[in-house]
Amino acid sequence: MYQARRPAENRFVPLRHLRYHVRTWGTPRPGVPPLVMVHGWMDVGASWQFVIDAMAQDRFVIAPDWRGFGLTEAPPTDQFWFADYLADLDFLLDALVPGEPVDLAGHSMGGNVAMLYAGVRPQRIRRLVNLEGFGMPAMPADKAPQRHAQWIDELKAFARGEKALTPYADAEGVAQRLMRTNPRLPADKAAWLARHWARPVTAADGSTQWQILGHAGHKVVGAQVYRVEEALAHFAAITAPVLVVEASDNEMPRWWGERYTLAEFHERLRAVPECRRALVRDAGHMLHHDQPAQVARLIEDFLA
Repeated sequence: MYQARRPAENRFVPLRHLRYHVRTWGTPRPGVPPLVMVHGWMDVGASWQFVIDAMAQDRFVIAPDWRGFGLTEAPPTDQFWFADYLADLDFLLDALVPGEPVDLAGHSMGGNVAMLYAGVRPQRIRRLVNLEGFGMPAMPADKAPQRHAQWIDELKAFARGEKALTPYADAEGVAQRLMRTNPRLPADKAAWLARHWARPVTAADGSTQWQILGHAGHKVVGAQVYRVEEALAHFAAITAPVLVVEASDNEMPRWWGERYTLAEFHERLRAVPECRRALVRDAGHMLHHDQPAQVARLIEDFLA
């Protein structure tokens, strides 16, 4: 199994009526802003371990588990609202680094959160790294009735238990699932991630199963249509320099076909006042697992 070079410390922070789990690496240093790293959908803060281990500098890094992921509690709910991630991040920074500008990095959903948050609280962000956080396809307003109908139907599916996450017989089964999803993921890293991405639970028949650490409500579609003009307004309000990092294997066609393309995403980035792009070779969407050394070097060079 993979051996972490820089083991994390774990702590829990009371935040917005939840018990938030946060991993930290290193210690704060005068004159060096904390680096806050936020994970993507159906992921956990431990997912950053390989990048942390590949970094040349021993920075103070903060990586939370979002609400309903990892070891962070979820409220009693059957769905999650995107705006809550913005508020959770703001409360978390107030609790851990009050009044101090931070460097912020986010992957996938976390990259989307980071981009919007940097427009909401521009004074809190010194530099921003967005790893494969593309946003969503534009949804015209006349699709709102259809979207709400889909949302209600999926809430009913959740109530029937149809959104439940598949359990696995053991940690090896979880690791095999991770490698099926990402064929580039080495077995040693998959085995390590499996024990942070899932945990053993006792089933009703007394047997032990490994349950993914993600609330099934995350699988319910959002109720609102995605408004590109709102995202662009957030982008335009960003004052920090932004680095957008993409993988050489573009997976957007698999997700959205022709409804939303990489070229359209690049066009949206024109709204960001100061933005540059970088490419990670031989990597897919989980580029921080595929090429952690490349990602670490890009982040450190940009933050420097």
